[in-house]
Amino acid sequence: MTPASASDAAPTIAWTTSKGVAASASWHSEAGVSAPRRVELADDTLSADSAYRLACAGTGMLWRGDFQNARQLLQALARRADNKPAKAAARAAAKAAAASPQERFNLHRQAQSQRARTLGTLLIALEPDYSIALRRAPDWRAAIAEAWGPATGEPTVTSLRELLGVVGAHEWRKTGVEIPVLGEVPGNRIHPHYGVFSPIRGEYLDLVAQQPLPDDTSLAFDIGTGTGVLAALLVRRGVKRVVATENAPRALACAKDNLQRLGLTKQVELHSADLFPPGRAPLIVCNPPWLPARPASPLEHAIYDEGSQMLRGFLTGLADHLTPGGEAWLLLSDLAEHLGLRSREALLGWVAAAGLQVLGRSDVRPHHAKAQDASDALYAARSAEVTSLWRLAVAE
Repeated sequence: MTPASASDAAPTIAWTTSKGVAASASWHSEAGVSAPRRVELADDTLSADSAYRLACAGTGMLWRGDFQNARQLLQALARRADNKPAKAAARAAAKAAAASPQERFNLHRQAQSQRARTLGTLLIALEPDYSIALRRAPDWRAAIAEAWGPATGEPTVTSLRELLGVVGAHEWRKTGVEIPVLGEVPGNRIHPHYGVFSPIRGEYLDLVAQQPLPDDTSLAFDIGTGTGVLAALLVRRGVKRVVATENAPRALACAKDNLQRLGLTKQVELHSADLFPPGRAPLIVCNPPWLPARPASPLEHAIYDEGSQMLRGFLTGLADHLTPGGEAWLLLSDLAEHLGLRSREALLGWVAAAGLQVLGRSDVRPHHAKAQDASDALYAARSAEVTSLWRLAVAE
């Protein structure tokens, strides 16, 4: 059964019901994944091994059984995807061992992409109001509407894996992430929205919290504000006014929400912009995506900066947006250097070409779990990673 689409903006997925009747629904994938070319109905009688064979063949399985059994089946598919046969695992390990750091990174991304495609073949149909008409199905209408917007009034099909991501993001948004450097509770939580990178890696926030502010604290620009956490931190540290920019509508909405929660809307002004707002500031802060690679989905733009476009654009524009004597804080991990994706020489070359000089640099080692996980495919690079706050100024 092949999905048809009236337009690229509104793809549909088609199948035949158990009674032999043709059916269809809108296909929704925030990750930008195309609808499966073939779809089969699946229920509680489908074994995990059979499901895995179908998934590896790219066949979509539209679930018609008990909802909780679908979740268990997804877990079983994940176990099979992660536990390769011994010979296949040995071949993959040997290939990775002989590869360069950059090749290992590419192999890792390919493996992660294949895993996502495999697990994304278990499909769930949503009613026109986003409800799920399956036994023991939870009511996730609020979480889905929060991520996707109001229900369109049409039936929709999506992958169970993406749906679980939506619900997980909903819980993150409700609970928030504690940011100790923002001060005492209750005003120290950031609530990330779906599709907006969560500030769970605190080392770059520690660097900003510890770096002495310049003499002029009247104004700062926060370029690519995301959740708004850096803008909030600058205000909490004593910057009187912050102009924060962002080009992603979801991130702008997220930053606005967080600034309202923190009571900082008078001190922080949000602008929709690719990089800089109009004017100049004595302090400009930017935490761009750290890895210069192509995003595989719209949700990966906070992680990957293809061709280091944002980084280079930030550096190139600084001289036109810093006040005389002002400085910029660039927050950047050197993980890309350890992966062979960008060299330190290239970075310093871009700094010099932009007419800038390095005033200083503060470094910190990451303390996230993967930096200590020797089984991680990128452990060699992650264990050597350093996150830095680069202090830049216009060259004299």
